[in-house]
Amino acid sequence: MTTTPQAVRRASPRTRRAATPPDPARSLLPDAEPVRLLDPSGTPLPTRTDYPEPPAEVLRELYRRMVLGRRFDTQATALTKQGRLAVYPSSRGQEACQVAAVLAVRDTDWVFPTYRESMALVARGIDPVEVLTLLRGDWHCGYNPAAVRTAPQCTPLATQCVHAAGLAHGEAYQGRDTVALAFIGDGATSEGDFHEGINFAAVFKAPVVYFVQNNRYAISVPLSRQTAAPSLAYKGVGYGVPSEQVDGNDPVAVLAVLTRAVEHARAGKGPFLVEAHTYRMEPHTNADDASRYRDGAEVDAWRDRDPVTRLETYLRARGVLDDAAVAEVAEQAEAYAADLRTRMNEQPTVDPLSLFDHVYAEPTPQLVEQREQVRAELAAARDEEGDA
Repeated sequence: MTTTPQAVRRASPRTRRAATPPDPARSLLPDAEPVRLLDPSGTPLPTRTDYPEPPAEVLRELYRRMVLGRRFDTQATALTKQGRLAVYPSSRGQEACQVAAVLAVRDTDWVFPTYRESMALVARGIDPVEVLTLLRGDWHCGYNPAAVRTAPQCTPLATQCVHAAGLAHGEAYQGRDTVALAFIGDGATSEGDFHEGINFAAVFKAPVVYFVQNNRYAISVPLSRQTAAPSLAYKGVGYGVPSEQVDGNDPVAVLAVLTRAVEHARAGKGPFLVEAHTYRMEPHTNADDASRYRDGAEVDAWRDRDPVTRLETYLRARGVLDDAAVAEVAEQAEAYAADLRTRMNEQPTVDPLSLFDHVYAEPTPQLVEQREQVRAELAAARDEEGDA
């Protein structure tokens, strides 16, 4: 029997290489490309076993809430132009993210929204007038956060990431299977609170889903000036948090990915980071001129990826949506907007002295003095009106 040099090397323990241990970081990384189940025209792509498609009745409800949400958004923008709202950050173009996110969680879960999530809040079933109360200029958020398991809309960037981690940890500590869903924008991932929140959640395995809506701009700062990472989802691996990226204008994919992320958190496996690639079709707010930092061709390109049209096309092709159903949803949306208009046109009664309430637990002498000055001026004005 002849022994070859290759056989000797294979048999020798000194020359045999130890097997390379699996890299734990690889299981945390997102797909190289955003998950997509429908192409931009609404044509289905090959199915994925890791992200099964939600049931047809759920997708139909997703479509209904997206149509109502877009109509709400249009009406709120109009109310701002009429002076009924002080400011309104539109989420037109982000309907898939706004609505699929709240469909992925239970009513008993908690949602931590930013100022741009008005559409998500009405999709969650909160009264639209209450949702717009803060943007109308009132001192409170308009709804009872504990009753609807939804934190006030957060204007400071990323502070809600810490709140979500703390609440989720507390709920898990008490043996409840509550999941916290924290909305954030792409700009917020550069804030310290984002990193502190996700790090705490990872260390203590708090059941939080951090949902980044990457709409390409932090007000006017483009993503290229925001990060050098391959995508924002890659930020999860640094904290030991699994992550995924998804086409944020594909409603079916967004719901599938977020459903899996919520299941992961609820199973006690800790937080999950999802980045949705989407686009804000309107300016940052009514006070912004978007033409100063992006051109019309870019906006038109994203218009062709409209999430509402995309889902409608797909559902029609599947035979679960027809002309009558589309007309019925459109009628519901118009009635919803009309009711909102009527109620928002009712002028609220506001006590000017409430300006001084809740500033300090114990008002300062200066505040007391200012309050008395306003009270005196109001009394003088009433006397003047009485004499006229």
